[in-house]
Amino acid sequence: MAAFLELGVMPEIIQATEEMEWTLPTDVQAEAIPLILGGGDVLMAAETGSGKTGAFSLPVIQIVHETLVDKLDGKKRGVVDVSKGPIECKMSFIDRDHNVAIRDDGLLCQCREQKAWQGCRSTLGVSKSGKYYYEATVTDEGLCRLGWATGRSLRELGKDKQSFGFGGTGKKSHGSQFDDYGEPFGKNDTLGCYIDLDSKSVHYSKNGKDLGEAFHIGKDIEESAFYAAVTLKNAEIEFNFGDTSFKHKPKSGFVGLSKAKGASVVPNTAGTGTPPKKQCPSAIIIEPSRELAEQTNDNVIKFKKYLPHPPVKELLCVGGTAVKDQIKALGRGIDIVTGTPGRLDELISTGHLDLSQIRFFILDEADGLLAQGHNDLIQRIYKQIPTVTWDNRRLQMIVCSATLHSPDVRRLADKLMHFPTWVDLKGQDSVPETVHHVIVSVDPAKDTSWHTLGSVIQTDGVHERDKIHAKSNSRETLSEAIKRLKPIYTVKAIDEHNMDQAILFCRTKLDCDNLERYLISLSGGAKGMVNEYSCVCLHGDRRPQERRDNLQKFKDGEVRFLICTDVAARGIDVRGIPYVVNVTLPDEKSNYLHRIGRVGRADRMGLAISLVAANQEKVWYHTCPSKGKKCSNARLTDEGGCTIWYNEPQLLADVEEHLGETITQVDPKMKVPVNEFDGKVVYGEKRSGSGGNYEYHTAQLAPSVKELAQLEFEAQKSFLNMRSYGLKGKTAIGK
Repeated sequence: MAAFLELGVMPEIIQATEEMEWTLPTDVQAEAIPLILGGGDVLMAAETGSGKTGAFSLPVIQIVHETLVDKLDGKKRGVVDVSKGPIECKMSFIDRDHNVAIRDDGLLCQCREQKAWQGCRSTLGVSKSGKYYYEATVTDEGLCRLGWATGRSLRELGKDKQSFGFGGTGKKSHGSQFDDYGEPFGKNDTLGCYIDLDSKSVHYSKNGKDLGEAFHIGKDIEESAFYAAVTLKNAEIEFNFGDTSFKHKPKSGFVGLSKAKGASVVPNTAGTGTPPKKQCPSAIIIEPSRELAEQTNDNVIKFKKYLPHPPVKELLCVGGTAVKDQIKALGRGIDIVTGTPGRLDELISTGHLDLSQIRFFILDEADGLLAQGHNDLIQRIYKQIPTVTWDNRRLQMIVCSATLHSPDVRRLADKLMHFPTWVDLKGQDSVPETVHHVIVSVDPAKDTSWHTLGSVIQTDGVHERDKIHAKSNSRETLSEAIKRLKPIYTVKAIDEHNMDQAILFCRTKLDCDNLERYLISLSGGAKGMVNEYSCVCLHGDRRPQERRDNLQKFKDGEVRFLICTDVAARGIDVRGIPYVVNVTLPDEKSNYLHRIGRVGRADRMGLAISLVAANQEKVWYHTCPSKGKKCSNARLTDEGGCTIWYNEPQLLADVEEHLGETITQVDPKMKVPVNEFDGKVVYGEKRSGSGGNYEYHTAQLAPSVKELAQLEFEAQKSFLNMRSYGLKGKTAIGK
């Protein structure tokens, strides 16, 4: 318990980890947990199996629970009533978009972004009653909108029903509705922004001229706190909240925002400063697959087991499950939501998943999410989350990725995260010493055994309309031959190494189905470990329950082989896997390490064999609306079809360049040479001979250590002689 206690974890959560036999934190947990508990944004590079789920789940659960306790006790962290003393009013250094620069005094905002609107809110908001005013002078050319916004609004002023804006084009905006109002304004114009909380109205003035009522504040937000707000695009604007004389005296009864008295005023907050009545989620965790979302949700359930009242409520939101049940649960109140992009997008867009109280925005396997094309969704969700919560806590982002060196992950972090701390215990991609990885060339010009296979092996149908001749070396013939040879080579690898359990990676769902069908024809199938080639399939076209059952069968050892695609396998934590076979190389070089990293964990040896075609292979690459369902258009994509030529020799070169090494090639007999340093290797077992090797290396290093010791002695002796000489010289000078 002491190790986790030192990280600041609650004893009740530690009790749950001990029940899970977690005696010591992993490296990534030891680094990340204190950072998250301390309130910072964290970027962590960690593979599945490194303890990354615990690294973000443990502190998030703890803080969410503490927040619930605060709500129960009625505490208002950071809430200040100005009747108890003056508070400085300025534009917030926290509640702003990244491309908004704010002068030291907080009274000038500048944005040089020319394509996207960037916003900022004031540190003080007013609520309930009173009449308030502030001035803003446009000090440079550009576009801007000024006005008032609640803490729950988007920072792009006027784009939702939580904010009211007036822009330089002479348009007023609320809820994305832009209407003519007043008159245009620009550089050197001074705008007056009024809010009357007694009559529930907002109006503006230009250079002292009253432009009339612009908006009426609706009942749905009339109890909110309202902040001075601006959104800019390549513009600059200066504010006066009343600490100095206004250029244009406000109408009778209105006071400067900084002089507000008697009203509930809340600095740097996203709400009214009081605990919200509705229990909305405090944390949202986005996962790239259903399986990983389920695993993370299961871990949350285990970690929170011994927490005292009030309970932390969690919800799993994934496709293939009843959305009505999830909507009902959200209506009753949920604290931590874990889900996949599609279902989360559905719940958010329909208004059932309220983001107004989100404290933690967590992207697990971020590189996978971006590879799936969810960048726009991530940014859209981020923009709907208040930067500061009701209790004056800043939004925290936690991003986990297999590597932080992906340009896409870097760009995302730069855009969304607030000075994140990097927890990168991996450095640049490299293969662990416990993983042997080799390639086997599949060359149909040399291995002509495919001639006799006939229809024994079903292929993907790309060449159904091509004329394939067994004795021809045409591009299409060799491509079809590769498709027939690879399942044969897969079985060779299984037989040669007596694989009792392995993950077999294929490029497409159809390839997975065909390989499963072939292994079943060899008397395998999902009938248990007694069958030599028993297998199950895992990919997106299988029903959710079937996927869960198949994964569980593999985890429980009921079948020997799990056949899957990259997307389906990402994030699945199956411990102790001794073998991986890449039936096809991944099209993303970073996925090579994802795959082979399934073996060689916990200091156990693992073997990864990649089957690399010597020639290019024509494969499906569906761009059609049906995403491949009932598609038979085998023309190339640049001809309006749904196929490409897959160049595995080039993909292999990309992987080797990425790793900075040449991968060992073995012949089709699959004999893998044993590295002398490792001694006798038993894949799936602990690395053997480590003690002897350590002793051997110590003896080998002994002469060098002895020489270093002698050099150190000479250096110290020289230093002492110089010091003695210097002291004598100093004495002589002193005389």
